Order: sequence, then structure tokens, then C-alpha cells
Amino acid sequence: MQTLKMAWNAVTANKLRTFLTMLGIMIGVTALIVLVSIGDGASNTVSSQISDMGTDYMSVQISDDKDNPIRISEFMTMFDDDALGDAAPVSRTNVTGSTSYTEDTMNLYGTTGGYFRIMGDEILYGRNLKISDINNHTNVIVLTYDTAVEYFGHANAVGETISLDGNSFEVVGVLADDATTPGSSMTIQNASSGTTSDSSSDDSDSETVTLEGFIPYSTMTRIADNVLDISQFYVSSADEDDMTAAENALTSILMARFDNDSDAFTITTQSEIMEAQEEVSNTLSLMLGGIAAISLLVGGIGIMNIMLVSVTERTREIGIRKAIGATQGGIMAQFLLEALIVSLAGCGFGILLSIGILQIVQHFMSSITLSLNTQVMLIAVVFSAVIGVVFGLYPAHKAAVKKPIDALRFSE
Repeated sequence: MQTLKMAWNAVTANKLRTFLTMLGIMIGVTALIVLVSIGDGASNTVSSQISDMGTDYMSVQISDDKDNPIRISEFMTMFDDDALGDAAPVSRTNVTGSTSYTEDTMNLYGTTGGYFRIMGDEILYGRNLKISDINNHTNVIVLTYDTAVEYFGHANAVGETISLDGNSFEVVGVLADDATTPGSSMTIQNASSGTTSDSSSDDSDSETVTLEGFIPYSTMTRIADNVLDISQFYVSSADEDDMTAAENALTSILMARFDNDSDAFTITTQSEIMEAQEEVSNTLSLMLGGIAAISLLVGGIGIMNIMLVSVTERTREIGIRKAIGATQGGIMAQFLLEALIVSLAGCGFGILLSIGILQIVQHFMSSITLSLNTQVMLIAVVFSAVIGVVFGLYPAHKAAVKKPIDALRFSE
């Protein structure tokens, strides 16, 4: 206790120098906690979105149709297998939608009613797309909740008419507000350009409502350029707990369809996406943590520098203490404690600063849930303590091995 008291008095004797020494540790701890917490928050948000989309379906991309493309008539009958559930093609184009209420550009998707069942989307008003709509190329459309409000001023727009590039469509359904839509979750083939792109709104403002509608795929082939062949679609599993059987069944069907060429198509499951996302997130967290750890090491070098200066300044004190019986262990323990106090104090202030910064960042990044990562905080405390001991060891040893007579002579 006496050694601890003396170490504390020595640390607080020059408050400004002590604070500047702690600053390196504070910055390192703050960087470590804030960066890793933001990385974890972003990762958890993405994982939650993927999980909400469901894990019982597969995405298929056709890269080589062998000059025998899949058309909608064939597609509707080719996935007849007990292991498979619904199947739905998806293609996208941009159109200008207009009503008596407003006019704006919207993302238009050609698909079938199976798409909403695959994604687990609820039809809030009206009905789903029917097989008869596909067979008869009917001009009907299902809108997202926000799109209905944007075009008609109210959500229940069933029975209303909307013009899409001059073609009249009847609104037969409106999705629930929390429905999973391609604009928020997927990357699909852009019919108008033939390129793959994400289907979010062209407006970069994150607060702008993404306008989206769904029409029968067969109708899309009539109103959009370059939409005829099916190159991307989604297939669900009949048993969500047995994706392996569904994937095997789908692979068999596609292998038979494309002359046993496994390179002609790519099947991606949601579990694979989750695994890839987790791997990227872990790598990102390690990288951010490594960058922050460098700051902590720089702070440790600052502690060593100041402790060496302190040993030089207090040579007379060391000589007097040794002359009256202080042991090398006692001297070394005092200087080690001083380094440890500075390091842990800097860590404590860094944690408090991190909490404040995370609250500020949360205010501006409301889409991501940020919280103090307790595990990272404990790692920061342990790492700071280790840095205090390691970088304080050499100055403490240098002070402990000073000979009393040399120390007293130097002080004179």
C-alpha cells in the first residue's frame, strides 16, 4: 500500500505531463472500441437483414444457356420435385409511373406470385399475382406500401390505375410495409441495359422512398426491351430444415437442362451468403482492431519515454531511498505501478470517450444499432495493462539497479 501511495503521488505530481502521456493510450483505446463496435454493428445489421429475408431459398444465375434459353412457359413446369417449393424468375427495368396524383420513375420487376411466397412477403391489400395473369399477359401490378402511398396518397390502392410508360395497369395488390423487396435486398438483371446492378433508387438520398412494383413476367416481356429469356430466378425448399435435398434436386434439374455443364449456372444459398458475410465481417474487425492496436503501442512508447525521463529526474530520490534501505524490488515495483496507473487511467478515459462517440455516431447512423462491445472493452483493459507493464519494465529496471553512491553523486 505504501508503494502504491508513493506511485500515485508521483503520477499526480505533474498532472499535465501525466495527461499528455495518457493521451496516446486514450486515443488507442477509443479507436479500438469505436471501430470494432461500428464494424460489429454494421455486421449485425446486414446479418439481420439477410436473416429476415429467410434462409430457405436459393438464387440461380444462368451464365450459359447453350443457345436454348429458358422461357416463362417452360419455367412454370420445370421445377416439379417434392424437395422444391416455389420458383420465381425476376427481371428489372425502369419505367415512368404516372397517376392523377403524381408522376415519378419507379423500379419495375417482372416475376410470378411465387416470389412473394419465397420471400415471405405479406399482401396487405388485394391479392397476389396469379398463374392466369402469367398465362394471359395481364396488365396488373402489385405495389409496395410506400409506392402506393407515393402514387395515390393512400396505401389501399387496390382497383386504382397507374400508367407505366403509357401502358395502363390495374393495381391488384399492395405489400405490407415491412416486405422484403429487390430494391432493399437483391442484385438482379437490369432489363433495360442488360447489366447487373443493384435495384435501389437512383436518388442517392437515403431518405428518398424507393418506388417499386411487380408485374407478371410474361407482361414484362412485352413492355420491356431485352426481357424474354430467364437468366435469374429464385427457388425455395419444400423443407426449410433440409436445404441440401433442395439444392441437390435443383442441381439435377439444371444439369439435365444444360447438358450436364455445371459451369452454365450458379446456385447460391442464403446460408452461403451468411457465411461469406460473417467471414468478411470477422476480417474487417481484425483489421480495424489491428489498426487501433498500433495506436496503443504508440501510446506505450510514450509511457516508456516519460518514465525514462522520470527516472533521470528522480535520481536523487532513488539514491536516498536506497541509502536508507529500499530494495531493488521496492524501487522497481514503484515505477512499474506508476506506468501501470498511467496506462489504466488512459484506458478508463478512453472507454468513457468511446461511449460518448458511439452515442454521437448512433445519432447520425440510425440504420445501424451500435453498442459498447464488452469483450473488446475487456481486451482493451488487459492490453493497456500489459502495455503499462511491458513499457514500464525497462525504466523500472533502470531505476532499480542504480547504485546509491552513484545516484547521490549524480544529484550533487
